[in-house]
Amino acid sequence: MRQSVQNMTSGSPTRLIVSFALPLMCGNIFQQCYTVVDTIVVGQGVGVEALASLGASDWFNWLVLGVVTGLAQGFGIRMSQEFGAGRYVDLRRTVRDSVVLMTALTAIILLISQLLVLPVLNLLGTPDNIRPGSELYLRVLYVGLPLTAFYNLTASILRSLGDSKIPLVAMIAASLLNVGLDVLFVFAFHWGIGGAAAATVLAQGVAGVICLVKVLRISELRGQEPFAWPTMESAVGLMKLSVPVSFQNVIISIGGMVVQSVVNGFGFLFIAGYTATNKLYGVIEMAAISYGYAMTTYVGQNYGAGDLKRVRQGVFRGLLTALLTSLVVSVLMLVFGRNLLLLFISGEASEQAQALDVAYRYLSIMCIFLMILYVLHIYRCVLQGLGDTVWPMASGIVEFAMRVGSVLLLKGIIAEYSVFFAEVLAWTGAAVLLWVCYQVRMKRLEERARLMSESLIEGANHG
Repeated sequence: MRQSVQNMTSGSPTRLIVSFALPLMCGNIFQQCYTVVDTIVVGQGVGVEALASLGASDWFNWLVLGVVTGLAQGFGIRMSQEFGAGRYVDLRRTVRDSVVLMTALTAIILLISQLLVLPVLNLLGTPDNIRPGSELYLRVLYVGLPLTAFYNLTASILRSLGDSKIPLVAMIAASLLNVGLDVLFVFAFHWGIGGAAAATVLAQGVAGVICLVKVLRISELRGQEPFAWPTMESAVGLMKLSVPVSFQNVIISIGGMVVQSVVNGFGFLFIAGYTATNKLYGVIEMAAISYGYAMTTYVGQNYGAGDLKRVRQGVFRGLLTALLTSLVVSVLMLVFGRNLLLLFISGEASEQAQALDVAYRYLSIMCIFLMILYVLHIYRCVLQGLGDTVWPMASGIVEFAMRVGSVLLLKGIIAEYSVFFAEVLAWTGAAVLLWVCYQVRMKRLEERARLMSESLIEGANHG
């Protein structure tokens, strides 16, 4: 039985992109519930120091998760191209090989991450009063890394075949479970910050099971080929796509960790305010991420089908839609952001006011320049859909250089504002590079297609 896959090589590009992105946005809203609910429960139920513990662990957490999600995204690029080209035998082989590679790599990542938790927190200068909470939170999350990898891979398989609805169902179910477990583990069992991490991990596992059930029902993935281990050629090909995506996420996270080390020097109230805004960062970015996934699938399928004109058409319409969305998100956050930030911050009135002031200043600056972030996501994911993961990786290096350089050079001049503007400058540098790379890449592909067409016509005439 064919199960809700979507061929994006025909039909209105705008309708396809938006209809694909909307369920992802809803799914991302529920996925943000993981971090938002964790933060609210910890901030209100445990205290402002526990909230700061979450913030101090954020970037190292994202570094490790970035490796796992990058692998899944890279594997999905190959899947979308093979699906668009109708090569279903190759598609099934790619899915099988991706499962084997993800399993082996996740085990290695889990071991390394556990070994590095305490050294990294010490390197970042994490304050003594919040270091134990940060360590506990990270260790619990990393124990559950196989469940996180399981969900990301099954969701990536579905998205690469044009199905964004089932990951939405999975995330809704997981988010509801996460809310219930958060309340149970933190308020009823008094497990504190470790209980919040455990709730997140278990919910991810449930989401993965839901996605797997749907993957097993897709007719294009049901074949009679016997199991075989990945060939060296297949493994290398998949790693060439996925490693640059993972490295891009890693280098961005390392830049964030450098910024976090600067943030840690401003005290735990600044850390708490910075953390509160970073939890809303996921909310303001979620539409950009959703459009990005849509563009990777749309471009991957149409590039696989050899329709470069349709690729350009979809990129223009996807970009326009993303920019309009970013404007709406910015306005809503500027109007309601302060009230939303209050959900994360508790404590004495004076401490709460200081942390809230930091949080809203940071949020306001990001919202004013939010369009740049949306442009970055569109062009990065378009290039990935074209099978180019090297230049998106290079954009991650640019983000790192801009973010680290800005915060280190400016902190002596504008103090805490160096942290706020470092983020915007990082977006800008990466977005400019990706736009240039997209233009060059498309011109080369179009020129190659033109030469092949002329060669075929010439051959036919001679024939």
